[in-house]
Amino acid sequence: MQSTITSKGQVTIPRELRQYLGLQHGMAVAFTVAGDHIELRPAPSVRLAAVSGFGLIKSKLPAVPADFDVAQLKMDAP
Repeated sequence: MQSTITSKGQVTIPRELRQYLGLQHGMAVAFTVAGDHIELRPAPSVRLAAVSGFGLIKSKLPAVPADFDVAQLKMDAP
């Protein structure tokens, strides 16, 4: 397979290669120089690298105050 470099330095990755590597629109890729050629690999996603899920769920409800105490709910209950 062959592709041409544009005046902006862009290259189109052939569909077969994108499908084989699972590359999709907007994904990051990593380039590595290996001897006399360049290797292209899918880059680790920052989203997938998150250890906690904090901030991943969006809500339209008002935010809970930072000083909110769940234990106080039990004490205030009838």
